[in-house]
Amino acid sequence: MILNYIWIAFILVGFVVALVQLAQGNLAIFAQVLTGIFDTAKTGFDISLGLVGVMSLWLGIMKIGEQAGVIGLFARGMAPFFKRLFPEIPPGHPAGGSIVMNFSANMLGLDNAATPLGLKAMRELQELNPQKDTASNAMVMFLVLNTAGITLIPTSVIAIRQSIAIEQGLVGFNGADIFLPTLIGTFISFAAGLVAVAAYQRINLLQWPLLALFGGFAAMMGGLYAWLHQYPPAVMSQYISVLGSAIVLSVIVLFVAAGAAKRINVYEAFVDGAKEGFGVAVQIIPYLIAILVAISVFRTTGCMDYLVGAIANGVAALGLDTDFVPALPVGLMKTLSGSGARGLMVDVLKTYGVDSFQGKLASIIQGSTETTFYVLAVYFGSVNIRKTRYALTCGLIADAVGVVGAILVGYAFYK
Repeated sequence: MILNYIWIAFILVGFVVALVQLAQGNLAIFAQVLTGIFDTAKTGFDISLGLVGVMSLWLGIMKIGEQAGVIGLFARGMAPFFKRLFPEIPPGHPAGGSIVMNFSANMLGLDNAATPLGLKAMRELQELNPQKDTASNAMVMFLVLNTAGITLIPTSVIAIRQSIAIEQGLVGFNGADIFLPTLIGTFISFAAGLVAVAAYQRINLLQWPLLALFGGFAAMMGGLYAWLHQYPPAVMSQYISVLGSAIVLSVIVLFVAAGAAKRINVYEAFVDGAKEGFGVAVQIIPYLIAILVAISVFRTTGCMDYLVGAIANGVAALGLDTDFVPALPVGLMKTLSGSGARGLMVDVLKTYGVDSFQGKLASIIQGSTETTFYVLAVYFGSVNIRKTRYALTCGLIADAVGVVGAILVGYAFYK
């Protein structure tokens, strides 16, 4: 229901702002809005069709892992953690393994792998859902933790920064210097999302499996940073790339080898799973187009610019430092559109410099926040969930805390 209100608000507020701009002499505003609507509708369709190949691949691999028992093994390994956060999921259910795989892909910044794994998890959670049009507690928890998911290695952000640094003539630039701040920022966002959903679902987070997981992750963050930080930028980027690729390939090989060891027909299992990819990709088209069109109207009419300007004026009125404001649109846009936020980040990097405070902060925000509206539309749309309950509220709480946390971390590291 809340998506309905937000969708209406984006359209109507954008139209009113467009009327104001028309009255001020901007005769091209309606044409710009219509162009944006048509372009984003096509983009939504292209994105959905673009998912067919990767969806078929990963659903096929997951089917092998499921029949080989590897998914169930993952689920049992995480059972002490998941049974606290997902009490609706029976022990050993394939949904638990799919959730683990999705979180792992998100941690490595592997969006192409994370999305089909997440959609697979949502379909398995829907099998357990007694009300097929309403999000279950497990679905809400998974969705929010996915949108606020921890990104261990912001691969694309590092690559973009390194590329722009070369354009700007920076010698010996370390594109991965935002690694640790981004990791801390995304952990803040994840913790905020978890606390928000736990409050709604009345889950006690002060339990040893949860505390052990958080403690273990903190130790892993420190160890990974200590290992990578000793290398020069080029070597660090290479190791990061090798690490991500090796883990993904190892998962595929593990599933195939396990299937061969169990003497299942691995090829037929893959084909059976891959057949589901096309249907899932096509099913999300209307949901994705709907949210992208509303976002386009809100953005094209300048509503985002007005919002950022109001925040800047408020911060200045309080006598606070406003150096973070140029990077703020990245965080606001990231909630709505990943590609839009990426474009804004590139604009900040080119305007202020890739090694500037604003450039570093924009990179941290881009790497530590998620596209909540996109994920909500795609994941719930894939299983025809219409009543999302408090999923969007908790997702936006995680986003807001994540952006504020990223700003504070940026100031702590670079000011």
